[in-house]
Amino acid sequence: MLNNSMKVEFSAITENERFARGVAAAFVVGLDPTVDELSEIKTAISEAVTNAIIHGYEGRGGKILMEGVIYDGCVEFSVSDEGVGISDIRRAREPLYTGKPEDERSGMGFTIMETFMDSLDVESERGGGTRVTMTKKIGRVSP
Repeated sequence: MLNNSMKVEFSAITENERFARGVAAAFVVGLDPTVDELSEIKTAISEAVTNAIIHGYEGRGGKILMEGVIYDGCVEFSVSDEGVGISDIRRAREPLYTGKPEDERSGMGFTIMETFMDSLDVESERGGGTRVTMTKKIGRVSP
């Protein structure tokens, strides 16, 4: 089975959300994902990167670190920022909760990540940034 890893750092600007999606897609191609699996991964990555830009850095810029690991037919991605952090992770993960209602945010980022990936872990420290880690088994046969 293919084992691989990657790490890329990029500026926390909206234009790089598309870049991160492309990197994630290119990274998993060796696992021969379905179109749906690829779309789900790209969407989850997009949500994580967007959260880092909008909530982590509050649109003021910074750096985002995206790491990926492939092992045993699974892919694991981590998206990290060094932004403001999340004061209440449990509340932030509630569907429709948003810390930016004035920006008309939907509050569905974590819900989307949980829906499209097999696992989601969120670590955060107030003033110390956030790390979102997601895993997905590729090629799983549906019952």
